[in-house]
Amino acid sequence: MRYQGATAELDRTLVAIADPVRRRILERLGAGEARVTEIARQFPISLNAVSKHLKLLERASLVDRRVAGRDHFIRVRPEPLHAAQAWIATQQAFWRSRLAGIDALLTAQDTAPVPRPPSGDSR
Repeated sequence: MRYQGATAELDRTLVAIADPVRRRILERLGAGEARVTEIARQFPISLNAVSKHLKLLERASLVDRRVAGRDHFIRVRPEPLHAAQAWIATQQAFWRSRLAGIDALLTAQDTAPVPRPPSGDSR
């Protein structure tokens, strides 16, 4: 079960960062907490559209929202990104290892002596 939960979290993270607007929002929040309206000003889309992006980031646990009166402040939560980075690093190591094995096999085949046909008369 734990594996399934970790997979679901990773899935939500990867879906969230798949969109360039959401990646730009996360980049902006890397500089610090910001009001929703301040974030929205950076994009040529409606405040409602930015709010939908923020909701998706919240569901992925990539951002937190703090409400102070009428202002909504958003801050980044990098932990899910660290988990995604760890998963990617594991995949890179796995494939590096596999590809190194294939490279060694092909190199061995390239340097192996070529068998010669038997010599002699075949009359």
